[in-house]
Amino acid sequence: MTISGIQSNLAPLMQSVQDINKQLDDLNRQLGSGQKADTYAGLGSQSGVTVALNAQLSALSSYDATITNVGTTVSLQQLVLQQISTLGNTAQTAAMQPSFAVDSTGQTTAQKTAENQFEQIISLLNTQGANGYLFSGSGLSQASVDTADHIMNGNGAQAGLKQVIAERNQADLGASGLGRLVIPSASGSSVSVSEDSATSPFGLKLASVSSSLTGATVTGPSGSPAGITVALGATNPNNGDSVSFTFSLPDGTTQTLKLQATTSTTAGANQFTIGATPAATAVNLQAALTVGVSQIGATSLTAASTMAASSNFFDDPPQRVSGSPATATSLVNGTTANTVFWYTGDDSSSSARSSQTARIDPNTSVSYGTQANEQGIQQVLQSVAALAATTYSASNPNASASYTALNSRVYTALGAPAGVQNITDIEAGLANAQTSMAAATSQHAQTSNSLTNMLQSIEGVDPNQVGAQILSLQTSLSASLSVTARMAQLNLLTYLSPVSG
Repeated sequence: MTISGIQSNLAPLMQSVQDINKQLDDLNRQLGSGQKADTYAGLGSQSGVTVALNAQLSALSSYDATITNVGTTVSLQQLVLQQISTLGNTAQTAAMQPSFAVDSTGQTTAQKTAENQFEQIISLLNTQGANGYLFSGSGLSQASVDTADHIMNGNGAQAGLKQVIAERNQADLGASGLGRLVIPSASGSSVSVSEDSATSPFGLKLASVSSSLTGATVTGPSGSPAGITVALGATNPNNGDSVSFTFSLPDGTTQTLKLQATTSTTAGANQFTIGATPAATAVNLQAALTVGVSQIGATSLTAASTMAASSNFFDDPPQRVSGSPATATSLVNGTTANTVFWYTGDDSSSSARSSQTARIDPNTSVSYGTQANEQGIQQVLQSVAALAATTYSASNPNASASYTALNSRVYTALGAPAGVQNITDIEAGLANAQTSMAAATSQHAQTSNSLTNMLQSIEGVDPNQVGAQILSLQTSLSASLSVTARMAQLNLLTYLSPVSG
């Protein structure tokens, strides 16, 4: 018969103690980290689910980082747009002031202020965010606009706004100062006026004519180039009778010249003396028409021409008078060799907003690009620039009226005309992106909370439960160590000693 030694039974007990220690070590780690395992393998069959949940949380975190970055950019864009809008409103208010007093440079205080506002707008349009220039579309590394000095005064061989305005003024007034209209001497008892070209965009255009002149017949505008004829007939008009000519101006506005017949030999402004015969009256009517048109040319037409020139310059590409200004009959595209191109950002996108896009959710993207040449911004810029670029001579008797006519047009242009994009429209487009990002952020928070809870249910531990397990194992370990210690001290002598005693 084989008798096993006492020591041979210690091995299982020692292994049990080691196993309990390992369990205690793992439970203490769980209690400290709050996690069931250090590796995915330790989670067994739930490891695949855990990997998927962590991937989703990582993606949400990435989308939230994008939202934060884009949100900062859009907030900065909105701030710049608000400042430009404020500058435009200030310029509009200044344009309401009727006072006309020019300094040694030929400008009023309001014009000096407009020049400063123009420079501020240019500076604002070149604002940079974390990713580059805000108003350059997709061309983040490109400055959005040229310098204020280059835009106004040109750059070497490249013409600036002031030169473009000067050339357009000459083209619209013509050599005679009659707005490119032809007013020949009276023929018998008839007076006529016609445009100098059927295709020219310059000068005054004949829109309509109406008459209360007794016995007179008026025709037109008709023909090519368009013309108007006033035939007085066999009898003179009566005192107080009138004829009105309406002209279209280069900026799309109209101006009416009303000439009234008078028996006074010293006719007043916009009057003509009734002569001894219809032919003599026609001579006086022709002279009054010439003076009236000349007056419009020096005032309203010049102002309208300045506004049209500013629009031409800020167009894409800029438009220039072709040939000698006083006789030119067409506009041509400016080139980078002869004209300053004020917008220097990228213009390749189908729309400004789509020039910058960001995905903020698996199924959602936002468009938040802005370009300095958007109509709403350009409208403010070219209107303020037109006022800032003009000068007047204090000795010119028509200067005050011309200045008033320009101010009136600037005021209207800065008032967000119907059908024209304004800065508020741009802000609204960016606000849509902000709304989408806010909604996505809220949705991400809810989704992230749900995913985190699911992950915690798989990876996490209940500290109370782990604590209870630790206490239970510690009790077992204590008992096992006690038994093991006693058995380790047991041998044949100690085992038999009670019997021999």
